[in-house]
Amino acid sequence: MTTKGSDALAVGEPVPDPELPRLDGSGSGSLADYRGDWVLVNVWASWCGPCEDESPALQAFHERHGGDGFTVLGVDTEDTTEAGLEFVGKFELTYPQLHDGPGEYRDELETTGVPESFLVDPEGELALHRPGPVTQDYLREEVEPLIGASS
Repeated sequence: MTTKGSDALAVGEPVPDPELPRLDGSGSGSLADYRGDWVLVNVWASWCGPCEDESPALQAFHERHGGDGFTVLGVDTEDTTEAGLEFVGKFELTYPQLHDGPGEYRDELETTGVPESFLVDPEGELALHRPGPVTQDYLREEVEPLIGASS
């Protein structure tokens, strides 16, 4: 995993929120749709082994905390819709998914690879950034205190 350069999105900065197609083809969506809530934006791809590794932890966290003021928002990047949908089905992911086929949103976020996660506060600003896969411990120790949740 490459380390972030000084141009990376910094805590407190607005997170880009362009309209992207929904992975399931049901229109489009944006991070802006969740303004007022905490959102953990997870950028992933079906061909990414570490993305597979983190999927159960993200799904479990979403099941525990999703809904009341928080959601996980997946962004499938540099991938085909078919491969992304297969991945979502394989890991039984129920949180919303957007599709960034050409990787343009990934570039706007200045990611260094996949997976990469961005915790966005209710005002749309970056609160926490995690290059690489998230774990249950990371979600419990770093994300839960910020979103005001507990296991």
